[in-house]
Amino acid sequence: MAVPVEEAIAALSTFSLEDDQPEVQGLAATLATERCATTSPIEYGDVSAYRLSLAEDTKAVNQLNALIHEGKEMSSVLYTYRSCKKLYWHLPRHDFQSQFDVLLLYSGLFFDTYSDLLYLSFIFHFIHMQLAADMQRFSRPERCINGPTVTHLWSMLKLLDVLVQLDHLKNAKASIPNDFSWYKRTFTQVSVQWQDTDSMREELDDLQIFLSTRWAILLNLHVEMFRVNNVEDILQVLIIFCVESLELDFTLLFPDRHILLRVLPVLIVLATSSEKDGDSLYRRVKINRLVNIFKNDPVIPAFPDLHLSPAAMLKELSVYFQKFSSQTRLLTLPAPHELPPLISFQYSERHYLIVNHIGAIRAEHDDFMLRFASSMNQIFLLKSTDSTDVDWSKEVKGNMYDMIVEGFQLLSRWTGRIWEQCAWKFSRPCKDSIPAESLESSASNSDYEKVFHHHMVVRWNYTAEERRALVELISYIKSVGSMMQRCDTLVADALWETIHAEVQDFVQNKLAIMLKTTFRKKKDLSSFSEQVWGLPGLGWSLETLKTLRAFAKILSDMRTLSADWMANTSKSETDIHSSQHGGEESKSNLFYTRPVAPTAAQVHCLQFLMYELVSGGNLRKPGGLFGNSGLEHSVNDLKQLESFFYKLSFFLHILDYSVTVGALTDLGFLWFREFYLESSRVIQFPIECSLPWMLADHVMESQNAGLFESILLPFDIYNDSAQHALVVLKQRFLYDEIEAEVDLCFDQLVLKLTDTIFTYYKSWAASDLLDPSFLFALDNGEKYSIQPMRFNALFKMSRVKLLGRTIDFRRLIIERMNKIFRENLEFLFDRFESQDLCAVVELEKLFDILRHSHELLSQDLSLDSFDLMFGEMQENISLISFSSRLASQIWTEMQNDFFPNFIFCNTTQRFVRSTKVSLVPVQKPSLPYGKPSFYCGSQDLNLAHQSFSRLYIGFFGIPHVFSIVKLLGSRSLPWLIRALLDHISNKLAILEPMITGLQEALPKSIGLLPFDGGVAGCQRIVKELLNWGSKTELKAEVLHGIKEIGSVLCWMALVDVVLRQVDTTNLMQTAPWLGLMPGPDGQVSQSQDDGDSPLISLFKSAAATIESCPRRSNPSSFNTITKQAEAADLLYKANITTGSVLEYTLAFTSAALDKYCSKWNAAPKTGFIDITTSKDFYRVYSGLQFGYLEECVQASSNNHDVLGDAVAWGGCTIIYLLGQQLHFELFDFSYQLLNVAEVETATVNYVLKHANYIQWSESLLEAMRKERRLNNHVFSLLRARCPLEDKTACAIKQSGAPLQRIRFENTVSAFETLPQKGA
Repeated sequence: MAVPVEEAIAALSTFSLEDDQPEVQGLAATLATERCATTSPIEYGDVSAYRLSLAEDTKAVNQLNALIHEGKEMSSVLYTYRSCKKLYWHLPRHDFQSQFDVLLLYSGLFFDTYSDLLYLSFIFHFIHMQLAADMQRFSRPERCINGPTVTHLWSMLKLLDVLVQLDHLKNAKASIPNDFSWYKRTFTQVSVQWQDTDSMREELDDLQIFLSTRWAILLNLHVEMFRVNNVEDILQVLIIFCVESLELDFTLLFPDRHILLRVLPVLIVLATSSEKDGDSLYRRVKINRLVNIFKNDPVIPAFPDLHLSPAAMLKELSVYFQKFSSQTRLLTLPAPHELPPLISFQYSERHYLIVNHIGAIRAEHDDFMLRFASSMNQIFLLKSTDSTDVDWSKEVKGNMYDMIVEGFQLLSRWTGRIWEQCAWKFSRPCKDSIPAESLESSASNSDYEKVFHHHMVVRWNYTAEERRALVELISYIKSVGSMMQRCDTLVADALWETIHAEVQDFVQNKLAIMLKTTFRKKKDLSSFSEQVWGLPGLGWSLETLKTLRAFAKILSDMRTLSADWMANTSKSETDIHSSQHGGEESKSNLFYTRPVAPTAAQVHCLQFLMYELVSGGNLRKPGGLFGNSGLEHSVNDLKQLESFFYKLSFFLHILDYSVTVGALTDLGFLWFREFYLESSRVIQFPIECSLPWMLADHVMESQNAGLFESILLPFDIYNDSAQHALVVLKQRFLYDEIEAEVDLCFDQLVLKLTDTIFTYYKSWAASDLLDPSFLFALDNGEKYSIQPMRFNALFKMSRVKLLGRTIDFRRLIIERMNKIFRENLEFLFDRFESQDLCAVVELEKLFDILRHSHELLSQDLSLDSFDLMFGEMQENISLISFSSRLASQIWTEMQNDFFPNFIFCNTTQRFVRSTKVSLVPVQKPSLPYGKPSFYCGSQDLNLAHQSFSRLYIGFFGIPHVFSIVKLLGSRSLPWLIRALLDHISNKLAILEPMITGLQEALPKSIGLLPFDGGVAGCQRIVKELLNWGSKTELKAEVLHGIKEIGSVLCWMALVDVVLRQVDTTNLMQTAPWLGLMPGPDGQVSQSQDDGDSPLISLFKSAAATIESCPRRSNPSSFNTITKQAEAADLLYKANITTGSVLEYTLAFTSAALDKYCSKWNAAPKTGFIDITTSKDFYRVYSGLQFGYLEECVQASSNNHDVLGDAVAWGGCTIIYLLGQQLHFELFDFSYQLLNVAEVETATVNYVLKHANYIQWSESLLEAMRKERRLNNHVFSLLRARCPLEDKTACAIKQSGAPLQRIRFENTVSAFETLPQKGA
């Protein structure tokens, strides 16, 4: 069925194409290789339409711009040049027949480079001729052409700057002349067999001279320029223009300021070296002004890793220009490396180091962001209200224009600071604070010395505070640039209208007022002036009339050029000239602002006319461009002209909005290092030397909460550098290197960032789980608190723009975080497997911390389920698998170490490791090394939690069982219990032949001990009866077997206690929902006999309420929930009454003992109790117990430290389940000896008669009494939990349901037959 269009549009309007991704990255510009507005030469094709005789000037400007473009391309070739000489040593020699073939191939490989260098020298010669001819054109005594315009001056300066940079680059790149010398020698050897090589040799000689001569480009320019001695005036004009622009800070963009600083020393040298009037410069420009400029900027950026020093340039050029060598004040300026430490520190403090200005920059940024947001709100309000208030609209748009200009100025100043700091760092390498570990690594790394110099200028040259300040400033530049770029289309009309209003207000209103003010005190005007301007005639002289006529022509041209009379609303076009008759009282013209901005040609012409208006075309006018001679114009008029003149320069940058923002936020220069690559002779530096990665790594290492949101901003440097490599330098290999480094660095970023995030959340979780009483008792508990850090912005970054690609950063973090959680689980398992069973409490604590950190992270990230990861690491994800890695390890640990080497203390209900040498050697893997984040996060928290874990290391008790029950859960715990039960059965099977051997060693008749023999006599009788001398090892094995059985029973008793507590807690939580309450006999009873439980009643009432609602939704879902509640009610009620693990263990043991009843519990032949000839189990255990107690009291050994109380649990349990408790209590040797001792204490002479044996016998008797008390305790517990009158016990079905008081026959397989007597 078709959907109506209106409904479709309404449905689409509900979709939001925006997301909540924060702006923590710079401009996401797609990499492009086409020419953009910043590289295209400005064409002034419409200048001729204004009839200002600027055709020749415009033609010259276009020619200079073409040369500038050509020169920049050549500078890109030189800067990215890499030595070709290394290719020679990598050529495969075995593929050539002779050395001549190798040289021939190498000369062919270098031929393209040779062609480029030859073309370079030709281009330089052509540029020299064009620039010299252009300067000489405007330096003639007679004024033949108009100009030079300000645009023309800038073109000259830019072209001269290109020459300066190329000359400096040629001087700095030593690989170029070296390669060429190698090529020339190779060519000499190869060309022996050629003919007519003289012309080529001459070219090679000329090119070699050009490459090897320092400042050859400037020297040739000087020769070409002074072929005619008329260029002093234009040089001085250029110098004055540079000085005024630098002193008054009239450059909007930082590249223009750097251009002026780079060309000013060269202009001074050229102007001073003039043979005609070299000293006239210092009469127009005081030398103090030049000295102050050079002192304020001792280092000037030239290329990303190359800098210029005005002082060094002046000193070096003075060698070639003898006339300049007399300027001692300029030549005594110190170069950067010559600055004393104190002066250098003052320079860095005052100007270059960003860290010293970051406070002011931060205040500027915050203030600008607030005011810019307020201006944008005003623009939104203006667009939404369609207000007719012209004044308010003009004010809002004017404020927006001012904010854009201020934003450009801030971006220019901030980016310029980064350029200048980099240049300062390159000029001042680190010398003192080199890390010791770096120096140690240099001895083992052969390539370390090659990159040592780059380390000194980059890696070691930035302190932690300087890196932090640089990251912060980069974030400010990128955030402001991104904000301004996003509002491009919103503010375009406001900017254009404001520029239109500025131009129209100046040309329609201020020019007329300026003219009246200038000639207010002159004589009467002639009729000509009255006809043109409507001013009262004042009778001027002929010379004055000529001057006025020239001014009138200029003003008329300015109005014709840029006045928008269509927007004038105050008067009709016929009344425009007559409006001037009103004198000063006449009001200003009113006009509508329109979004129509002036073109580049209009700005070019307006600047020329204003220059003509002030200077009259006189290049030697004193005072500079806007200097007031006091003759023609007032100071106020000059200020207005000056202000509008420089506004015109701003207009072009503002109109080219996007390109200006991109140029001001371009920080790609921070990556390039071509000069140091050539000097270091390496292919590429490691990422530790890369400034973008250094900044990103510093953010992660510093743990500064305020910088983490800026961690992706250093990667915008790679975007900028890649764009620069493709568009400006046009070198694909540079882009490939950037791409390779980005791949590596981004992988490292994800790894280190996720580790940092994981560590933070792990520390947070560990801090939350610390005992509050522990923190309260500490004086320095605040060190365990975690400082908050904000990662939410990074967690929302699903579209990171990097080298033209879009990366789901959030997904990468999630994938890496899932991997870290699995690695941490694996580490915890490995750590537990290398320790004994007592470490299970520590394991549980670490698991709790890890689970809690997973819960905290899951609030922001969609991580895998912790239970799923836990199951994967335990290898327990199959539906039919009940074992697990942890359960298997616990069982293995019990078999190999716990049961053989731990003893049980009945008083404390704890297992402790025996102090004797382990009978069973235990081999465990070494303790794995783990990062602090794999424990509790930080070192302090690790120590705090380890102090708790150490409390549970020396024993195994109730806390450990709680941990095992919690870790294994209801799935793996039954498996472990079943394995323990099978262990009892296996031990009984192993003990059966051993006990048989001990039975055979007993005498045929064993009677009761006589009372008249006393303790000593009875003891001798027992030793004679128990003549097991040859059975020593067998006795030890039997005792250890019984002890292991007893350890299992004690372990089951602890598990039973824990499970009962857990079941009680669960019952208390579920009973209110199930309608359960305690009955009068302490049993659980139903509160409502026939009614539903509160859980079912709640959902039924909710479903009924929904059905009764007239606006109800589909009630079937609520009915389904009600049925699920009924199923849950049945499930929980079925598990209310659970069985006892200990009772089940006793029942299983009783069934296992049925196999051996015929041997261990033989029926008497006479039907009466067999006193003398019985060899049942109780008789064997009695003898073992007697010998065991004797060994315990001997001074040489303490057998109790080997067996503990578990042997009594094992022996008494077997005796009880065999029905031999009464026999044991009657005929046990220890019991009989105690009875004899009680009778013997009645005699008076006992102490005197047995003084030699009293100490030893008392110790033995005390041990027998303790053992009897222990046996009585075990028998009483067994009678309570497993009464033998009718062989009843509590069994557990496979489903987990308990079966109370069920009669069964004793069999081994309890799971199969215990509940099924009738089967």
